[in-house]
Amino acid sequence: MMGLVEALGKAIPNFAATDWYGFLDMIANTAFAYLPVIVAISAARVFGGNIFLGAVVGLAMIHSALLNAWSVGSAEIEYWRLLFFNVRKVGYQGHVIPVVIAVWLMCQIEKWLHKHVPEMLDLFIVPLCTVLATTFLTFTIIGPIFAQLETWVLAGAKVLVRNPFGAGIMGALYPWTVVMGLHHMYNVIEAGMLAEGALNTWMPIATAANIAQFGACLAVGLKARNNKTKVVAVPSSLSAALGITEPAIFGVNMRFLKPMIAGTIGGAVGALLGAIMKLGAKAYGVTGLPGYLIIDKPFPYTILLLVSAGIAFVITWVIWKEEEKPAAAAAAPAAAAPAAAETLEAKAAELPQYPDTSDVVANTVIGCSAGELGQVTKGNVIPYTQLPDPLFAQGTMGIGVGVEPEEGVVYAPCDGEITSVADSRHAIGIEGPEEMDILIHVGVDTVEMKGDGFKPFVEEGDKVTKGQKILEFDREKIKAAGHPDTVVFLLTNSDDYENVTFTGQE
Repeated sequence: MMGLVEALGKAIPNFAATDWYGFLDMIANTAFAYLPVIVAISAARVFGGNIFLGAVVGLAMIHSALLNAWSVGSAEIEYWRLLFFNVRKVGYQGHVIPVVIAVWLMCQIEKWLHKHVPEMLDLFIVPLCTVLATTFLTFTIIGPIFAQLETWVLAGAKVLVRNPFGAGIMGALYPWTVVMGLHHMYNVIEAGMLAEGALNTWMPIATAANIAQFGACLAVGLKARNNKTKVVAVPSSLSAALGITEPAIFGVNMRFLKPMIAGTIGGAVGALLGAIMKLGAKAYGVTGLPGYLIIDKPFPYTILLLVSAGIAFVITWVIWKEEEKPAAAAAAPAAAAPAAAETLEAKAAELPQYPDTSDVVANTVIGCSAGELGQVTKGNVIPYTQLPDPLFAQGTMGIGVGVEPEEGVVYAPCDGEITSVADSRHAIGIEGPEEMDILIHVGVDTVEMKGDGFKPFVEEGDKVTKGQKILEFDREKIKAAGHPDTVVFLLTNSDDYENVTFTGQE
């Protein structure tokens, strides 16, 4: 939407002055203007923190009291004097990495406080101290580090764009500066060129880098067999073709890395070619296909697009292979197993044995529009909000139930495929009907037991049937280690389904 609106504004100057343009531009830019908030919420969920505290940290980083990051270079920067620090009043619009670092730090502080603050004071002290400590460290330490990086990158870019080989280097580096959120200041280079009466030779460099990300992302979308990958990659590649590369970079290319490398190569070659052909733009604000509206030489520009995207596409197609889920491996001879595994197997062999199937799963405890999930172990079922761990009780990992077990065995709650078995053997992931993501986590903080007392009967990639025994665990060992033995049973992608219900729900 951003690419289309910007292109229309350039193609039809009168439209850019209308109320409709202003409205559409606002809607299109919303997600990017408040990107740190979205990233902060997602990061808090992944790192096991309170997502609302994460949102507050993200909002603080783009507060209206701060200078918008896109305006750095065209406005005077003010400072706060806090203890021994001079804190820049500059926001983090468009940033990702510093936001993730800040929220990771927030989660560590929050978890430490939860463990050390008396429960009766937790609600008052933990949010207050977590947000205050996180934001102070973010603006006094994390912020200055990235501000210095911006200064260095901007100075280096100004030097490099003066010759073709330098342009090629910047074509390679450009997407990586997008990853770090350091690409805002390039507007300063473009505005300076135009103010001097020269062509904007930065725009072809940015276009080469962006269209190369399009080519790499498109290759992934066309080559992938996994439908989830396809539905992300193809639309993201189209956005990249219009100059908006964040979906392609963060959603696909960085995730698989090899496409990112291919895009880097394509961007470098394209930028070098653009500099050799002496391409330039008469304005700034758009790249990719909308760049035809401001470029001085349309035909050479077409060559730049084809070369950059084509190289990235071909390299990605050749070097990137979709990871196949491994088939269940044949049991290896005991003598060939590592010593640690032998010890775990020996301990697991001491556990009591249970039948391979159970009718306990006939008791449906989680239901949604995709199907029903049976009880995973015998015992008293409680709602997830009563689980003895804030990470699970707050719904950070999804919603579901807990089971206070009567026996040390876990059964598959549905037909499906094993997607993960934790190295510490205490947790198993299952993909159920309609791509339901299921997490079965035995005990709280049992990862610290390092596999002692747990014996899985499945591996990643195994097909399982409802009621099949998939894990045994020693309740006494869990309790002796000082951990609750409650079995956590969650639908981690519950937001994807309608009418999600679970036992004990009010």
